[in-house]
Amino acid sequence: MTTPSLARRLAAEAFGTAVLAAVLIGSGIRAAELSPDGGVRFLANVLASVLALAVLITLLGPVSGAHLNPLVSAAAWWTDRRGCTGLTLAELGGYVLAQLLGGVAGAALANLMHRQPVLAAAARPLAGPHLWLAEAVATGGLVLLVFGLLRTGRERYAPVAVAAWIGAACWAVSSGSFANPALTLARSLSDSYTGIAPASVPAFVLAQGAGAVLGLALVPVLFGRPRHRAPDDARELVPELRG
Repeated sequence: MTTPSLARRLAAEAFGTAVLAAVLIGSGIRAAELSPDGGVRFLANVLASVLALAVLITLLGPVSGAHLNPLVSAAAWWTDRRGCTGLTLAELGGYVLAQLLGGVAGAALANLMHRQPVLAAAARPLAGPHLWLAEAVATGGLVLLVFGLLRTGRERYAPVAVAAWIGAACWAVSSGSFANPALTLARSLSDSYTGIAPASVPAFVLAQGAGAVLGLALVPVLFGRPRHRAPDDARELVPELRG
């Protein structure tokens, strides 16, 4: 299969992250407007977000891999850094930048659609060891899932499995499972139901990074060494990982 051009892949990453951020933030604003019940709000926000995630992975996987997350891109680069089948370091930089810009654009779009300021710093502080631990668990589980599916040849299940994990983690961990630096940044730019104060972002991102490292380290422990790939199929990676 011919790999799409870098420009197309970056456009897909920016577009996908923007749509995901817009759905995440927009559904949170909408839920807060429609229901006074916190549980109902959270359920609606999580359901909309995981459905959008599954659709975007399915749609954009063949183009960019639908990473939609700087830590997934970084893990994909790291696992293939000694080969020639994955992202180069320069491409990784492009992916991360596209995802961050997409997240900002998605936040602005959600705010505009709900008659909010285009970009406004969120006022809700989220800090504390329990929240940082929660982010590490949610992100580590995500990375372990994505790369575990790849290692065991079950990448076709990625859209459903990734969405299912994020949905489960949203309810299971105390932080609500941000698990994505690009979306964490996006959420800091909307003073709404899903917001996080900008001052809380660095610690969240550090916790997410630590979780990603642990999740990636567990892959060979649980699934062993990667199987040998023939040169002709070296690019046929899981939708979340294809560079």
